[in-house]
Amino acid sequence: MPTQASGGPDELERRLGVPDAVLIGLGSMIGAGIFASLAPAARAAGSGLLIGLAVAALVAYCNATSSARLAALYPSSGGTYVYGRERLGQFWGYLAGWAFVVGKTASCAAMALTVGSYIWPGQAHAVAVAAVVALTAVNYTGVQKSALMTRVVVTLVLAVLAAVVVVSLTSGSADATRLDVGSDATFGGVLQAAGLLFFAFAGYARIATLGEEIRDPARTIPLAIPVALGITLVVYTAVAVSVLLVLGPDGLASAGAPLTRAARAAGADLLVPVVRAGAALAALGSLLALILGVSRTTLAMARDRHLPHGLAVVHPRFKVPHRAELLVGAVVATVAATADVRGAIGFSSFGVLAYYAVANAGALTLTRAEGRPARIIPVLGLAGCLVLAFALPLSSVTTGVAVLLAGAAAYAIRRARARRP
Repeated sequence: MPTQASGGPDELERRLGVPDAVLIGLGSMIGAGIFASLAPAARAAGSGLLIGLAVAALVAYCNATSSARLAALYPSSGGTYVYGRERLGQFWGYLAGWAFVVGKTASCAAMALTVGSYIWPGQAHAVAVAAVVALTAVNYTGVQKSALMTRVVVTLVLAVLAAVVVVSLTSGSADATRLDVGSDATFGGVLQAAGLLFFAFAGYARIATLGEEIRDPARTIPLAIPVALGITLVVYTAVAVSVLLVLGPDGLASAGAPLTRAARAAGADLLVPVVRAGAALAALGSLLALILGVSRTTLAMARDRHLPHGLAVVHPRFKVPHRAELLVGAVVATVAATADVRGAIGFSSFGVLAYYAVANAGALTLTRAEGRPARIIPVLGLAGCLVLAFALPLSSVTTGVAVLLAGAAAYAIRRARARRP
C-alpha cells in the first residue's frame, strides 16, 4: 500500500500507523465515558454492575471483530456506512451513517458540556463552545496533529485513572464484600447497565472511519482495533472494581462524580482536583476523536450525495475534509451553546448500537476468502446490539426509533425525487 493516496485531489493521505491508530481508538474510548457512565449504570444494575460491564465488553468485542474484518476489506472513510452499502445495499449503509452522524453529533455536544462543567461550572456552555472551536481547528490542520494531541491526552488520563485505582485499592475503606452480587441485580437492570456502559466502549469505530488515512489498512486495522479494545477493558475493569470497593453499589449510584467521591472516600483529598482535571482532559480527548470520526462519515455520505456533495472536498494542503470538519464543528458548537445534551447519551448509545448492528449484519455476508470471522461472532454481535438498544431507558428508545424513521423517510423522499423524469 503506498504511503499516500494515489487518486485525485479529493482523496485523503495515508499517514497513520499502528501506534497512531491504537491511540486514536484509546482516545475515543478512555475518555469521559468512564467518568460519566459508571453512576447511571450502577443505578440500573445495582450490585450487578460488573456483570453489565462484562456483557458490554462481550458485545463490543464482537462488534470490534466484525468491524476490523470489514475495515480491512474496505479501507476508506465512512466505517459501517461503507460496509453496509457494499454488503447489504445503499439503504442500510445510509441508515448506519445517519445513526452514526446524528448520534455522535449529540455525543460531541455532551462531551463539550462535560469539559465546561468540570473546568468552569458557572460558564459551562461558553467553555463548551470554546472547546469545540479549538478542537475543530486542531482537526482542520491535519490528522497527524490530532493523533499527537490524542497521544498526550491518553497518557495523562491513564495516569489519573491509575492513581484512583491505586489509592482506592490501598485504602482502609476498601471492602471486598461490596463486590458481592445481591438480590438488587435484576436481568433487565443488568442489560440496561450494559447498554449505558457500551457508550464508553464505542470509540474503536474511530479507527475504522479513518481507514482512508491509515497505512497498510489490511494489517493495521485488524491489529489496532482489538489492541485498543483490550487495553480499554483492562482499564475499565480496574476502575470499576476499585470504585466499588470504596463506595459500594449504592454509593456509586448516588455519586454525581464517582471517581472524585471515590478519591475522597479513600482519604486522598489532594487527588480530587487532579481527578477533576483528568475528567475534563478525558472529555477533550473524546471530543477530539468524535469530531474526527463524524466528519469522515460526513465526507463518505457526501461523496455518495446522501449529504450535500459540496462537503466531499479535501483540503489541498492539510489533506482533511475541511468543509465537513467546519460543518460538524458549527453544529456541535450550536447545540453545546443552546441545550443540555447530557440526557442524549442514552440516545447516542441507541444510535451507536444500531450502527454496529449493521456492521455485524454486513460481516455475516463475508466469505472465508474475504476474512469472515467465526459465524458466532457477528451473530452474537447483532443480537447483542439489538437487545441492548431496546433495554435502554424508554425515552432513549423512543427518541432513537423516531430519528431512525426520520432518516429512512428522508432517504425514501430523495430516492423518489431521483426517479422522476
